[in-house]
Amino acid sequence: MNQCISLMLLSVLALLCCQSPTADVQQVQTKEPEARLTSVSNQQQKNPYYSRTDTTKLVLPDSTWRRVLPADVYQIARKKGTERAFTGKYWNHTGLGTYYCGACGNALFRSDAKFASDCGWPSFFEVLRKNGVTYQEDRSHGMIRVEVLCGRCDGHLGHLFDDGPPPTGKRYCMNSVVLDFEQGL
Repeated sequence: MNQCISLMLLSVLALLCCQSPTADVQQVQTKEPEARLTSVSNQQQKNPYYSRTDTTKLVLPDSTWRRVLPADVYQIARKKGTERAFTGKYWNHTGLGTYYCGACGNALFRSDAKFASDCGWPSFFEVLRKNGVTYQEDRSHGMIRVEVLCGRCDGHLGHLFDDGPPPTGKRYCMNSVVLDFEQGL
């Protein structure tokens, strides 16, 4: 009797151990794209502070920004990172419309102020609204530059340089990751 029970337990264990690991991997792989699509499509819902009409100043703790922003947007907007040159989705974009802050939805630039600067990042010669951005001295990386911040959420957008085209002579060199674009003027 004990031998029968032992034999049955060994058989069950053998069956459990012999299941194909690829079945589990395939199951995970078929579920993964669905999860990615869901997280991307729910991003707008995940950030209750994103608004293209509300201009109220946002003062939120870093933990909130970390929770509501995608990792790449958080890294640049909140940690003052920079995307690699010539890799951003808007560096050579020519569509007509408006560029918004990717963290909070604040209106920043019109496409008719965008120009080809060949620096590898989207560049603009003027902002949409005077208080749409703020400026701060940046002494990082052994340079003295003017950092451009979103006027609503204080997120890092890029830097301002004095080598732009007329009429302003300014070049707002922005990170694509922290910009959203809406077609139409």
